[in-house]
Amino acid sequence: MYFDRKNLTNEALLDIYKRLLLPRLIEEKMLILLRQGKISKWFSGIGQEAISVGCTYALDSDEWIMPLHRNLGVFTGRNMPLHKLFMQWQGNKEGYSKGRERSFHFGSKEHHICGMISHLGPQLAIADGVALAQTLQQQPKVAMAFTGDGGTSEGDFHEALNVAAVWDLPVIFIIENNGYGLSTPTNEQYRCESLVQRAKGYGMEGVRIDGNNILEVIDSIKGIREYCIREQKPYLVECTTFRMRGHEEASGTKYVPSALMEEWAQKDPLQNFEEYLLSQQLLTQTAIEEQKESIRQLIEAELQIAFTADDIVPDTNEELQDVYAPVPAQTGITIINNSLPINIIENAPEKRMIDAIKDGLFQSMLQHPNLILMGQDIAEYGGAFKITEGFLTAFGKQRVRNTPLCESAILGTALGLSLAGFKSMMEMQFADFVTVGFNQIINNLAKMHYRWGQQADVVVRMPTGAGVGAGPFHSQSNEAWFVHTPGLKVVYPSSPIDAKGLLIAAINDPNPVLFFEHKALYRSVSGPVPNDYYTIEIGKAKQVQAGTDISIITYGAGVHWAVEYATQYPQISIDILDLRTLLPLDYDAIKATVARTGKVLVFHEDNLTGGIGAEIAAWISQHCFELLDAPVIRCASLDTPIPFNIALEKNYLAKARLHENIQQLLAY
Repeated sequence: MYFDRKNLTNEALLDIYKRLLLPRLIEEKMLILLRQGKISKWFSGIGQEAISVGCTYALDSDEWIMPLHRNLGVFTGRNMPLHKLFMQWQGNKEGYSKGRERSFHFGSKEHHICGMISHLGPQLAIADGVALAQTLQQQPKVAMAFTGDGGTSEGDFHEALNVAAVWDLPVIFIIENNGYGLSTPTNEQYRCESLVQRAKGYGMEGVRIDGNNILEVIDSIKGIREYCIREQKPYLVECTTFRMRGHEEASGTKYVPSALMEEWAQKDPLQNFEEYLLSQQLLTQTAIEEQKESIRQLIEAELQIAFTADDIVPDTNEELQDVYAPVPAQTGITIINNSLPINIIENAPEKRMIDAIKDGLFQSMLQHPNLILMGQDIAEYGGAFKITEGFLTAFGKQRVRNTPLCESAILGTALGLSLAGFKSMMEMQFADFVTVGFNQIINNLAKMHYRWGQQADVVVRMPTGAGVGAGPFHSQSNEAWFVHTPGLKVVYPSSPIDAKGLLIAAINDPNPVLFFEHKALYRSVSGPVPNDYYTIEIGKAKQVQAGTDISIITYGAGVHWAVEYATQYPQISIDILDLRTLLPLDYDAIKATVARTGKVLVFHEDNLTGGIGAEIAAWISQHCFELLDAPVIRCASLDTPIPFNIALEKNYLAKARLHENIQQLLAY
């Protein structure tokens, strides 16, 4: 192996050697602890250390890196305390994730590292978001994301590279091509001659380097970093290397031909660099052994600190509290809970729901200079429903951004913006399209704060619902998918005044919020909307109408259907509760309406099975049984996809069964 030291000093070469040696010796110790049962799992990077160490060495310490599970050299290269890393791997509370995450599934804002999730691909788009934030702030920095050869087959890889190229983002994408995705060799994963060839397809530059040559990695990444900053462009780097251990220790390496193992053993990055330093008389064999012994003693000392840590004593309250980032106190803003102060609605102009949402978004852009809007066709075109029409002129193309059709990458970009201290709003053109970004929402955005205390300051606007004859892919009610996911907040207003106040609250909230907007209500519903910049508290329901005979608990279009029914049947005293927020639910308001009537109908547009109504009905039965005069009845849409034909759609919707369900409840 040929080493070109360029202008590196002797001291620098010795420092690089120590940085390369440290993760190797830690890994050797971890494998012993694994056999002793003192850690539960280990993904070894032995033989690949030069990539992690070299890439980290070439970057500034405040440039974000998104590593994977074989990148120990990134963590040690950022000088993270070893005892705290050991606590992390032991599942101790004093680790980086309070025992909630395994191995390298964590991050540290202090060290500008964002840990992985098991799905691998979503990491890449987070680097896009960080790089976008740095570009907007005119900071001469790059972001770096790692993937493996197997990960390049995932859709997230293609989406992230495409967004970085289209938006001219200074991101360095590192492919660690170690020959296998678990046991699947590369010749069963792709047909291109080399993975770096894919760079041209996205309009970016790329290079293939020897990932086992530490000096080649450092020199290449330094030059690429300078290029990305100077040209404001991304870059793809394929690092050839080999995995000398199993995918994880339990899987072994029996599927690897022995000749291949022997060939790559001769390319060991640490051994070859040691031989080079010996040849240059910068090290002696004695000095090598002394250095190894010094590091081993450091490891043992740090391990002893970790081993003395107290065992975790589960605290249920703490576990629940850490699901969400705390919402900072609001100053200089009107906050509305259940009732509207008279002075806030006096002389308030009548506005359609779509205009109220536009107002809330526009005022939030004025309030938060770090708020970035992203979505398909939201700039010049103004969005599919024209909510952002005029925003481009008011706020410019940097803050109002058209996106490629890649929902997953844009959600990941939104998370990356949050790492860098920005807020973001992503508009799903239709809520139905969220399925192609489901992984980012469920496994990245929702879990981020619980995993390692990092907020995900993202709002996803979700035009939803039926009633417009748009068929099964533009009319679904899919809010229940997300109510099951701790860490998300799910908001669903039914009136213009609530839509504006709740949207502003969602943008002010540091947690990920899915903001559902019923398309059929956009232009059909009007009401007084104050010009003030105000919020309505997330998690608070609203009593729309008082009654004593039955309660209807609903949200969205269901509120208007319930009010319409109550108007048609004034002889029935109906108490109508608008939930407004589906996660977290306002259980106090739910119990109060049950107490007022004793008979409850849970009413929603979503399908019956697995809808939010099932959760509410179960909770009422468990916690309000003594207040009930009849079983809780659910009224929902049919358990079918939503049909296109208007007559079929009307038959599908829950509204078609409202009367019979109310009569059944009254007759009980």
